[in-house]
Formats: sequence, C-alpha cells, structure tokens
Amino acid sequence: MSELVTAGDVVVAFLESCGVEHAFGVISIHNMPVLDAFHRRKKINFIPTRSEGGAVNMADANARARGCLGVAVSSTGTAAGNACGAIIEAMTAGTPLLHLTGQIESEHLDRNKGFIHEAQNQLGMLAAAGKASLRVWSADTTLGVLREAVRLAFTPPMGPVSVEIPIDVQKSATELPANIAPLPVFAPKPDEKSISLLADALSDKKRVMLWLGGGARHAGEPVARLADLGFGVVNSVQGRGIFPEENQQSLGAFNFQSATEAFYGTCDAMLVVGSRLRSNETLTYKLNLPAPLYQIDADPQAEGKAYPVDEFVCGDSAISLEMLADRLDRRFTPGKSFASDIRAARQDAEAEMTEALGPYAEFVDAVLDAVPRDFVWVRDITLSNTIWGNRMPPLDGPRNGVHALGGGIGQGLPMAIGAAIGVQDEGRKTILLAGDGGFAVSLGELATAKQENVDITILLMNDCGYGVIKNIADAHYEGRRAYVDILGPEWGRFCDSLDIPHWHIKETNDISYVLTRALEEKGPTLIEVDMLSIGKFAKAFAGPPAKSEPDEE
Repeated sequence: MSELVTAGDVVVAFLESCGVEHAFGVISIHNMPVLDAFHRRKKINFIPTRSEGGAVNMADANARARGCLGVAVSSTGTAAGNACGAIIEAMTAGTPLLHLTGQIESEHLDRNKGFIHEAQNQLGMLAAAGKASLRVWSADTTLGVLREAVRLAFTPPMGPVSVEIPIDVQKSATELPANIAPLPVFAPKPDEKSISLLADALSDKKRVMLWLGGGARHAGEPVARLADLGFGVVNSVQGRGIFPEENQQSLGAFNFQSATEAFYGTCDAMLVVGSRLRSNETLTYKLNLPAPLYQIDADPQAEGKAYPVDEFVCGDSAISLEMLADRLDRRFTPGKSFASDIRAARQDAEAEMTEALGPYAEFVDAVLDAVPRDFVWVRDITLSNTIWGNRMPPLDGPRNGVHALGGGIGQGLPMAIGAAIGVQDEGRKTILLAGDGGFAVSLGELATAKQENVDITILLMNDCGYGVIKNIADAHYEGRRAYVDILGPEWGRFCDSLDIPHWHIKETNDISYVLTRALEEKGPTLIEVDMLSIGKFAKAFAGPPAKSEPDEE
C-alpha cells in the first residue's frame, strides 16, 4: 500500500524528482502545508525571503545561473499580486520557473465574498503575467497538474507557470504515487529540407555573422564549430558567453554601436539564432543588419517578428546548428580578411564605449583586472550597466550573466542572491552592479542575503537619485528634473546594522584593491562608489538608444 501523505508532501516530493535544490518564498497561512513539507523532508533548501517579488526574482536568477527549474512560493491574493512583476521579468527572459501560490478554501473560491486573502480572477492575473496558470482542485490531481506545469515551463518558448492550490487541498491526505517523475520535454527538431536549403544559401557566402540570443544558450558546441569554419559571432545581452567573448571571431555584445553597424555593411549574410532582436539592441528595429537575413528559432511565431527574414528554420537551436555545421563542413570558406575585420570592428566599438566613460574608464579597467574569470555578473538597471556593464567584463559561460532583461529597476539584489545560492557551493563568486535608486526598491532582501550568508559582492553606484531619469529630463524635458532626487540611508551605518562589510570609494583608483579585498570575504559585502565625488560619465545616457531620423526636406 502506498504511503498516505498530504498534497503538500506530493508537491515537494515532485520537486525533488525534478532535481530542484533551492526554493524561495514567504510563509503564510495559505501555503503552510507546502512549506511544512519542505521543512520536514529537508531535501530542498528553502530560503525565506522578505517579499514575494524578491522570491520570484531569486528563483528566476537561480534557474538562469544553474540551467534548472526555478521555484518560488507565495501566498494568495495580494501576495500573488506582489509576485507578478517578477513573473513578468521571468517571462521576458524565458526562464523555466514554477510559481506555487496558495488559494483560499475551495468552497469559497470564485464567489467574490471578500474572503481573507481572496483576489478576483487570480488565475487570470497570473496567466497575464506569465506563460500559464493552473489550479489544483483535489489532492488526487496535484501531481498531474504539477507535471503539466513543469512541462509547459520547459517547452519552448520557455517561461514561468503559476499553480494555485487551495489551502484545504494542500492539507488533504492522499497516497504518494510510486512514480512522481516529471514528464519528458522534447526539443523541436528542424525539418531536414529547411536545414539543407539554409546550408545551400550560406555555402557560397564569405562574411557570415551569427547573432545569438538567450534561446541559444545550450548551443555552445555547434556555435564553436561554425566559428571554426569561419563564421563571426555577435550576441544579444541575454546571449552573452555562449561563445567566448574574447575569441577573435567574436564581437561580444557590441551589437549596435556605429562601428558595428558599419562592419555589418561589409557582411554578406547574418543568421539570427534564438533571439528576438529586441528594440533596445537594434535601435528600435532600425539597425541595419546584413542581408540576406536568416533565422532559427524554436518558436514558430518568432518568424520575421522583428525583421523580415529570407529563410526561417523552426527548431531547437543546438540541434539546428549542429545539422547546419554538418552540411557546411568543407563547403564554407570565409573571406581572407574577415577575422581581422571582426577584431577591428570590436576594437572600434570598445573605443566608443570607453569614450563615453570619462572618469570611469580607470574604474572599469580595475574591475576587469580584479574579477575572477568564472564569476557570475548580475546587473540591475542603472547607468553604469547600460554604458558598460552589459558588454564588459567578458563572459566565458552562457550562464555567467544575469540582468533585468525587462528593464525594471530593483530586481538586481534578489537576482544576485538567487544566482549566488546556485553557484557558491562550487566556490564561484557573484558580483552585483546596482544603482542606489534601484537598490532601494528591494533593500529588505539585504537581510535575506545576510541571514543566508550569501556570497555576493555589491558594487553600489551611488549618485543619490535616478541618474538616467535626470539625463532624460535634461534631454527631453528642458531640464525639469522632477522627482529624481531620493533620500537614501548612510550605507555604511546600514551595513553595520546587519554586520555586512562596507567600503566607501571616492576615487576610481581605489576599486581594484577594495574589490579584491571584498571578494576574499565570505558572505555579502558592499562597495559604495561615490559618483558625486568621482564625477559624471563623459556622455550622458538618456534612454534606450535610437537611430536619428533624417531631416525632412
């Protein structure tokens, strides 16, 4: 006879079978049976966070850094609503994530009686934020719903799926099924003919660029094969590290600079793989890309969505590129100057970035020298990240970069916590680049970092306000800087209250020594960079880059 357990036990046993090692969330009266199962079974490390949004951000980054299923747990009603912003971020990033939320007692569901923790159409709210939302109606159906949720989360295009479980169902007794394994997820295999047609189209080209997005993270080996054949490589910010960014065939994430666009004009084809060619990386879809333009994507609806394409292959990026490399072996010969031209374009694009840094050029060089090669680079939305952090330091692994892809500020700290928890047992470091404005949004999670002794070093770029909004106000609102100055704590005293090591830097030449010291510490550390003392960037960033329209005659 099978063991009799609660539905909450079935939830946690299933997550164990999925290989989940970490879960994040906030305990509440409407999720306690599930969290009690985590506590009793002691096989998954549950991290109690300070907010539901922070929990989802942590689960999201944990999944990105480890290549696994992210798991976050919230309560129902307003708690589930608190999670929605972070669910939107996970959806934007295509993260396979399971959001478990409680729900009120089944007999009162969907009756709008004002029951405590009730939310009108919670399933619809969660479905709008993520990929899908499902409800468990009985203990006996718990496993089936969870299996489908995880299958959906991993099915391309991947994304977060929410499952709500009424509190009475969580408590209900049921048998623990003998088989609790997740359902298989099949990578979409491309049509053989479409790959052959693409190979034929590329075989006589001489200067071909691969543009890699986050959907190609697992395609590093076939990308390397194509680079060995003579393809050049450029990546979106989400696709960083798929191909080593210091390789002579790589433009890294310098994908839209003027030097890069000029170089694109000398290429005779581009193949976009697993990327949406997002607006902020294509000058709002006006960046001149090489023609003809080809595309590989696991999502059939991605075809030509951002740019018209000459050929489209629907299939898994790794399988498709492997098949393409097989067909191009001994058939493709690059132009003699192509590799050297890639290096020159990369140098010119880096020079553009360096020119914008002003007094921070020395700071960036020092960071490049001090960081370990296998670190995880987490970035919030802040001036420093936009100007240089999205492109430097170079990353060598496809899961070494995590950033707020959807553009929402304040997600960097919980993301750094989730990523660090995923990699610190390997002896790897996590560094967070954040601004003071965004950092304040999720400041409570610094207590989570200390309580869990999470191994993160925080570079807090402090300009006492919303720097990018100040620049936008100067450029587009006649200098009316409304609501951009914000009061923050004395960061040293704040860190002292949590027993977190803190350094305050007023000169850029201090960063190398201080960063090296901070990385030697175990647990969270914070380096406050006083931008008011150091000065402004040489070029003001005033919103997502866009191409200027020609003057009308």
